[in-house]
Amino acid sequence: MSLVKWTAVMTTLSLSVAGGGQQPPTGTIATGFLCKSITLNGENYAYAVYVPPEYTPDRPWPVILYLHGSGERGSDGLFQTEIGLGRAIRRNRARFPAVVVMPQCRKEQSWVGPMGELALRCLEQSSREYALDPQRIYLTGLSLGGQGTWHLAAMLPDRFAAVVPVCGFAEWGEPTGLAQKLAEHLTKVPIWCFHGDADPAVPVEKSRELVEAVRKRGGNVKYTEYPGAKHNVWDKAYGDADLWKWVFAKKLAAPPQEKADG
Repeated sequence: MSLVKWTAVMTTLSLSVAGGGQQPPTGTIATGFLCKSITLNGENYAYAVYVPPEYTPDRPWPVILYLHGSGERGSDGLFQTEIGLGRAIRRNRARFPAVVVMPQCRKEQSWVGPMGELALRCLEQSSREYALDPQRIYLTGLSLGGQGTWHLAAMLPDRFAAVVPVCGFAEWGEPTGLAQKLAEHLTKVPIWCFHGDADPAVPVEKSRELVEAVRKRGGNVKYTEYPGAKHNVWDKAYGDADLWKWVFAKKLAAPPQEKADG
């Protein structure tokens, strides 16, 4: 799908996360890693949502949309919670005072295309189930999910307060200029990118190309490149306490009408 067509599809989604829909009574809210399902274009998809034990619907919560890598693709709706961000949450849940939406990409597909729409629909559905803050929506993903992170951020640059692509890429194979096209839409988005310089699966040049393209256009990009590290840098990146301090400090400006009301 071309960049123009993909943008048109994404902008039709209603992602004005407004603090949840029908909330269960206090004291009966399930927390932890929860199994969910959604129907899209007549097909049912399983996904997961992490709800922190401290969650309460009486205030809006930050939300992270997490895109897994190629190895976790499938239809069980849970495998994607075992690698990357899910593992980091289990190791130190105090660092993650947020609802985390974790869709699952189907086999042989990527997050660029229908699975990207699925991810956003899962986020949209979660906004009706939980009290989520529209000014604190964060996006991250690793490897194949890192590619999806760059693309979704470029398609909806005004929706995410911070973006964290880990060992991602714009496109596979020889460069065709797509990184530069994505970068045009990423100049206002706070980004922290991670990659290992010895990555045999996704060449480090893929992240370097994107970071350079965004910076040339005046974008705000932090870049951490781990010397000697191979593909599995997500444990180190997601285990970095400074990353999450940086993420949760980011917040979108209130819409003009909200400022006027205040």
